[in-house]
Order: sequence, then structure tokens, then C-alpha cells
Amino acid sequence: MNKFYQQAKFLLSCPSLKGCPRDQGYEVIFAGRSNAGKSSVINALTGQKKLAKVSHTPGKTQHLVFFQLDDDHRLVDLPGYGYAKVPGRVKKEWHINMREYFEKRQSLTGAVLLIDIRRGFTPFDQIMLNWCVTINLPTQILLTKADKLKRGAASSAEIKIMRVVAHHPRVGVQLFSSLKKQGLEELWHKLDTFFHHVD
Repeated sequence: MNKFYQQAKFLLSCPSLKGCPRDQGYEVIFAGRSNAGKSSVINALTGQKKLAKVSHTPGKTQHLVFFQLDDDHRLVDLPGYGYAKVPGRVKKEWHINMREYFEKRQSLTGAVLLIDIRRGFTPFDQIMLNWCVTINLPTQILLTKADKLKRGAASSAEIKIMRVVAHHPRVGVQLFSSLKKQGLEELWHKLDTFFHHVD
């Protein structure tokens, strides 16, 4: 287990940029559709089963949730996107808040974009990736729930996404399974580079 990420603890939750922690240090965001498994990924990488709350109602969480690793490093769970039952007003507010966060947050140093390997790349994922690429933000795409597919199908899905992002040099792609702990070492290493962290 990686001790640096194991020390993560809940810091605060806020609906917009106004309530965020002071804009200093380093932050890596976790973004994805409401059912992509963000909470499960955060719990897996920190080795804490209940750090990030897993909601059984997709689209319910509409806040930015901050987890502190130490005084200078934070993980940020962004509101899930793309869930059809979320009211249009809420979707509009999410879009405004996220755009503001990407454009103004100076401590933002990396992004982890989660995509359910069974669903593939969606228009909402493209919007999020575009925001990352526009500000030249290093990004790692996790193809989550990889254990749900056979090895050959999972590899094919990975290759397909890699082709989509091939012209973005700061975007990586990997398979991931929170249940099987597949891809944890690779994710820890990638986060270290985003945080400029050395043990």
C-alpha cells in the first residue's frame, strides 16, 4: 500500500469555487460520469473503504469534495456528470462551476478522467477532456470496471480510447478495476508525477 495516499482524509465539500480551500499547493481532480466509479477508485487508491461515499443514486452529489493528503496536496472529487435525471438547472450550474474551476484554479496540477470501460467515450467525457487539454493539464484516463470484460475485450477498448487521445501528448490511458485492485501501482505512479511527489 502507498503510505502517501493512505493518509488521505476528508477536508471539505463545497458547491462552487467560493468555498474551496486556499488556492495553493497541488490538486489532482477525479472526474467522470455519475456511474463511472469515482468514489470506488478514490477508496481503492487510498486503501480506505469509506473515505469517499459511494452513492446508490447517480447524479446525487453536486459538490466538489476535497481530500487532504498533507498540507500541500489534495485529491478533488468533482460532481458526477451526464446523468439524465439531473434537472437542467443543476446541469447548467455544474457546467459554469466546472469551467470556472478549470480556468481559475492555480493549484490544479493534474486530472484523472474515469470512463466505464463498457460504455466508452461519451460527449460529456469529451467536454471534460477538452477542458484539460485547453489548459495543458496532464491527464490520466482510467477505464474503470475492467474486470467486467474479458482480457481481449478490455485490451480492445483500451486501444480504441488510446486512438481517440493519440494526438494529446499529456493524456495517458490505462485499465483499472477497484474491485480487483488492477492498475493501482500505475495510478499511484501517475499521481506522483502530477503532484511532483517523491518519497
